[in-house]
Amino acid sequence: MSADRQGDSMTGAAPRVMVVEDEPSQREVLTYNLEAEGFDVCSAETGDEALLRVDEEAPDIILLDWMLPGVSGIEVCRRLKMRAETRATPIIMLSARSEEVDKVRGLETGADDYIVKPYSVIELMARVRAQLRRSRPASVGQRLEFADFVLDSETHRVTRGDKPLKLGPTEFRLLSTFMEKPGRVWSREQLLDRVWGRDIYVDTRTVDVHIGRLRKALCQHGGDDPLRTVRGAGYALG
Repeated sequence: MSADRQGDSMTGAAPRVMVVEDEPSQREVLTYNLEAEGFDVCSAETGDEALLRVDEEAPDIILLDWMLPGVSGIEVCRRLKMRAETRATPIIMLSARSEEVDKVRGLETGADDYIVKPYSVIELMARVRAQLRRSRPASVGQRLEFADFVLDSETHRVTRGDKPLKLGPTEFRLLSTFMEKPGRVWSREQLLDRVWGRDIYVDTRTVDVHIGRLRKALCQHGGDDPLRTVRGAGYALG
């Protein structure tokens, strides 16, 4: 099967969750339940490892234990929220510290949510999905709008003005990615990872082919091309 056909037959890369937990049993339980919910899971055992791998893995959300060997979870959170590249990535802090002062400290450091151990797995999954509704709305079926474009991820329909647009599956996933974060510049490698998934080998030139198809589809009823090419960096919407 060619790379192009592989991309068209996939449903797209699942939201990626990074689990940062030094206790093997806790890490295994979290990984098992997240994968059962359809998430793509990567993990780190220490704060240092998490800081090194976050750029490589580009998680959509991070489950971060407070008590870690070396760099603590609270320090990992602080550093990630200081960086432009990771500031918008939701972080759910997991901690046995149940005092109000600890919760306040975690949230003030930048954590988007704080869950006390032991926790309900069902509640944790609900909170993960709640955070993803903000960071990756298309992955949880939300409707996206940009300028005169509307993308409905549940019905898999796209309109420009009042006119429907015909997009292939890969072009739909590309547009979903762009519309989730208008203005963000995506490199070819990042688009491959997000749209095709990291377990599928696709040449970076394939991205250019599908971007060309997407441009044509978006302008099939006229109007300006909303995509821009950023030389040496990648592509962006708007």
